[in-house]
Amino acid sequence: MAVVAVAVVIALLAAFLTPLAVYLARRASPPPPPRRNLPPGSLGLPLIGQSLSLLRAMRRNTADRWLQDRIDRYGPVSKLSLFGAPTVLVAGPAANKVVFHHEALAPKQPRSLAAIIGRRNILELVGDDHRRVRGAILQFLRPDMVRRYVGKIDSEVRRHLAARWAGRRTVAVFPLMKTLAFDVIATLLFGLDRGAIREQLADAFDGMHEGLWTVPVDLPFTPFRRGLMASARARRLVEATVREKAAKLEHGESSPSDDLISCLLSLRDGGRQLLTEEEIVDNSVLALVAGHDTSAVLLTFMLRHLANDPATLAAMAQGK
Repeated sequence: MAVVAVAVVIALLAAFLTPLAVYLARRASPPPPPRRNLPPGSLGLPLIGQSLSLLRAMRRNTADRWLQDRIDRYGPVSKLSLFGAPTVLVAGPAANKVVFHHEALAPKQPRSLAAIIGRRNILELVGDDHRRVRGAILQFLRPDMVRRYVGKIDSEVRRHLAARWAGRRTVAVFPLMKTLAFDVIATLLFGLDRGAIREQLADAFDGMHEGLWTVPVDLPFTPFRRGLMASARARRLVEATVREKAAKLEHGESSPSDDLISCLLSLRDGGRQLLTEEEIVDNSVLALVAGHDTSAVLLTFMLRHLANDPATLAAMAQGK
């Protein structure tokens, strides 16, 4: 009985003293930070958030419905988590104006995209660095420079049509437009002729693309890990191309107007190269990623429209 009594006393002491100890500890510790005024919504599971549901909607071509469902549920401003980063979804003209005109807001891409493309790409830069890189890229897009590229684009298109369209009754347009877009970009941006290097870059690009819009979990067999490995292969190829073109420019064997890399390498600021090699590589890879699917989709829908509108096709064929 004595043992039981002692146990009861100890239990009672613990029951009374534990809350007191917790209270005193809280009083001694600094007060918690005030709760932030966050918009409605949920961040979901750690790291994953709403990424998987958005990716499913994108694959099913129902991303618009996915966005509208969130707006209907939480309103035009809500919080969520995408690709490992806390995110705020804003909708409507007023919100767009704030996002695109407010100088305090800096652009930020998903961690997966920055890790695979490179952290010195223009989408990640702010302030003077952003203006410097943007100004350099705009040199490549000057009207007099663009006119030089029309012939190269025309040659790639004619070669593509002769090799992949001629003599066929039916074709799968979108995959072919992706191939054509890559070939044009490889010529204009990297100055790569057809051959082993271009094929290796195409293979690496396919792997990069798989990991761009994924949850950034760097574990074996994940799409993100495969994207990182493909990015490393692509970067080695681009870095070698940059060094080769730098040597040709130095010896007068090429022109700054030959391609994007040559153009960026030729730019100087006070006698020094305007962009670092890392910035040239990252922004060349970004241009490849940004221009590939957008161009392929646009060309696919253009051809679909022409196929369904004989009058427009006939007028275009006659040069009207």
